[in-house]
Amino acid sequence: MNFSGICPLLQVFDMPTALGFYVGILEFKVFEQTPDWAWLKRGETELMLNTAYESHERPPAPDPARHAAHADTILFFGCPDPDSLYTQLTAKGLQLDPPTTAPYGMRQLSVSDPDGYALCFQWPVSN
Repeated sequence: MNFSGICPLLQVFDMPTALGFYVGILEFKVFEQTPDWAWLKRGETELMLNTAYESHERPPAPDPARHAAHADTILFFGCPDPDSLYTQLTAKGLQLDPPTTAPYGMRQLSVSDPDGYALCFQWPVSN
């Protein structure tokens, strides 16, 4: 078997809001897009977004239970300098806790996207 990467698909409530975060804040580039779907890339990292509802079925506000359940999904990104990323993201207006070092030696910055998905930017601490 041969695999060459993974491209997770996240269900989002509002595509413009999700793109504002992933493109505007995290600086992904839109590779392909339709009104309800987007394929994003940043370097070797790929991510797809899809609206959770067809436009004619979309409720006026996100379902709180669905939003809360998204915290069970964590995307881990390789990030050589989580502390620098923290500085960059807080300068863009995100309210974040500073990076921490996990007991297993990974320096980590935790972020939540607008739909409640957890993102962890991490790198091994060098000794």
